[in-house]
Amino acid sequence: MNDLSPEEKELNKKYLMLERLKERLADREEEMTDLRAELEQVEANYTMVVGRFYAELDEIEAQIAEEELKLVPDDEEIIKKVEEARRRAENSAAAADEAQNANNKWNPTPEAKKAYHKLARLIHPDLAFDSDERERRHVLMARLNDAYSDGNQILLDKLVEEYRDSPDLISGVSIGDKLVKSIRQISQVTVRLHQLKREKIEAEKSEAFNMREKLREEKLLGRDYFKQSSERTKTMIMKAERRLLTLKNLNEAQEDYVKEKFGMDIKDFRKDK
Repeated sequence: MNDLSPEEKELNKKYLMLERLKERLADREEEMTDLRAELEQVEANYTMVVGRFYAELDEIEAQIAEEELKLVPDDEEIIKKVEEARRRAENSAAAADEAQNANNKWNPTPEAKKAYHKLARLIHPDLAFDSDERERRHVLMARLNDAYSDGNQILLDKLVEEYRDSPDLISGVSIGDKLVKSIRQISQVTVRLHQLKREKIEAEKSEAFNMREKLREEKLLGRDYFKQSSERTKTMIMKAERRLLTLKNLNEAQEDYVKEKFGMDIKDFRKDK
């Protein structure tokens, strides 16, 4: 060790620091990928379990607005309300259908985690030395994240195998080049770590994160948060159905009165409108 030049000693220090940062970066990338996937699953589960009742409620609210419009067909505010209610009902129904189709439980295996961690240390874009290589690594990182989120162990192993012997992993020639490269890599990795920290803070402010925490809290108390939310929504649906029935009865009574009094069919008049 005493035969090493000052530059070589400094380079070894930088390599040790970079290895620690690589390990931390792989950990943080995996943590954020896990968190994103978990929050997406929470949202999908909520939409599938609770959202379908909200979709039903939105449909009833749209029908209520349409019945209200029959009472005052020229009211611009109610016309706008009908359009918004119908659009909301269609969006809610579409979201419920999408959640139902995408309800695949996400639970990465230890093997998937190991493969992800290993490859993230090797191919992370912020370890690249030039813009072309950084762009190529962004594509690889996106494939890695997709394979990990999908639980595709075959693709994960394939990516590890493909990159294991990559010429990009071969170091430069001179100590000076290596030292400059390691300093820049340390800087880039540090920036990315700060970005991931901010991403996590933003994720923890999200509605999905709060929902996940609420789920955990209620589970500790022996309660099912989604089931409770569903029951509350069912109560709202029953109230909305009563309002809808009242409006329908009112419109029918109005139609009967006009037909009996003036011999006119309001339904035909509304169709003309």
